[in-house]
Parts: sequence; structure tokens; C-alpha cells
Amino acid sequence: MKKSRLIMILGALLPLGLFLFPLWNITLEAPQYPIPLGMNIHINDFSDMHPHDIKNINLMNHYVGMKYIPDAIPEFKIFPIGIIITTILGLLIGIFMNYKWFLGWFILMVVVSLAGLYDFYLWEHDYGHDLDPKAIMKFTNPDGSVMGFQPPLFGTKDILNFRAHSYPRFGALFLALGIAFGLLAYIVGKKEGKKA
Repeated sequence: MKKSRLIMILGALLPLGLFLFPLWNITLEAPQYPIPLGMNIHINDFSDMHPHDIKNINLMNHYVGMKYIPDAIPEFKIFPIGIIITTILGLLIGIFMNYKWFLGWFILMVVVSLAGLYDFYLWEHDYGHDLDPKAIMKFTNPDGSVMGFQPPLFGTKDILNFRAHSYPRFGALFLALGIAFGLLAYIVGKKEGKKA
């Protein structure tokens, strides 16, 4: 079997790491919490970084009118199916198609990943801005508008006395490597085609 096909097959399999490792992590640091609060976002679930973190985040957020972090969101049903379908598609392309299809799979995975990031941003925006007007505590910006509590999509952001961190985890690394291997398979396949 050609090297490009092996790389493509490996690239198609790597995103399955999303089922083993968290995709993303959001951590909240504050003086009143010696151990930061945090949650991991998996392809099909949320989990505590430390015991009871999500419960504590929900209790804290309730005071400013934020929604509770739910046990499940619709994306938790869609994303796993999407990864399984793209993995099977990548395997079929790696086994039966020529190297030009490898580029198509790479582009598909980039588009799907960007769509997932955008969906995550929209979820964060709704979570941080759609506040209960009957909340116990209300905060406003200098211009008088209601303050939002959206964590960053990527990086670090100060929100009142909290410092929020949002970064990818190992699951995202597996996804990124799989996508990169798809592009590498195309490049290697193109070189193999010229030699043939």
C-alpha cells in the first residue's frame, strides 16, 4: 500500500481520539477559590475538572442570571455522529480513491471544525449574554448596558474578579493531527503520482 494511503487512513482514525479525551477546557480563577473551578467539554458531555466544579459554577452564575450548564445540549448528539461519518468517509477515501480525494477530505474536516468552533462561540455568547432580568445581582458596563459574562473562545479574559481561561485539550489535538495528516497524505500522494 502506498505511503499516502497509510497516512490518509491514520488521519481518518485520529479524530476518534475525541471519544477518549476532552475537546476543550474552561477554567475560572478567583481569589475566593484557591483551587480554580473548571469544566472539560467532551464531544458528547461536560465533566468537572475537580469534583462538583460544574455545580459550583452553576450556583455562582445563578446570582448574575446566567443559565445553568445543562447535562446535555443538542450538539452532543450531532458531533459524535459527524466524527464517525467523517472517519468512515476518510477510511473509504484512503482505501479506494486517488490522492485528489485526500484534499477534499481535508477541506471537509476544516469546514466542519470551523463550523463547530462557531457553534461553540454562539453557545458561549448565549450563555454569557442571555441573562435572567430577575437575577439577584446586576452588573452594568460604563455605558449603562448590561454586562455580559461570556468566557473567551480561546485565551484568557477577566470577568469581574474572575480570570477565565479557554483552551483546547487532547481531543482537539487528535482532531488537528487527523486534519493535518489528510493534507500530508495529499502532498505525499501528489509526489507519488509524479514518480509513477
